[in-house]
Amino acid sequence: MAELTPNKQQSKDQQHPQWESDRQVANTLLAGEPNDFNLAELARLRIRYRGFPGARDIQADMEKVLNRWQLTEEELFAKTRQIHQTSQIYRGRSNQREDWS
Repeated sequence: MAELTPNKQQSKDQQHPQWESDRQVANTLLAGEPNDFNLAELARLRIRYRGFPGARDIQADMEKVLNRWQLTEEELFAKTRQIHQTSQIYRGRSNQREDWS
C-alpha cells in the first residue's frame, strides 16, 4: 500500500458540517483568555475533531490555543472535567448550545 503524499491526503479531507460555526469559535479562542467557558469550548472542539479527516485549519488553531495557554490536552480535559462537575457552563447562554456532535 503506497503512502499518501500531502496533496493526496488533502484531497481526501472532508468538510465537517459544523465547520462554519466552529471556525468562529476557534477565532474567538485564538483571541481569548483561558476562562471556564473558553476552556470548555476548546475541549468540546478537541473532542469533536479528534480523528476527523479534515478541518486542518481548526485543528491547527486549537494547537496554537493550547500552546498559548500553556496547556496539554490532558491538562485541558482535567480542568474541564472539574468545570463541568461544579457548574453548568452553558446554562443561560441563549446563543450557545452544548453541541458535542
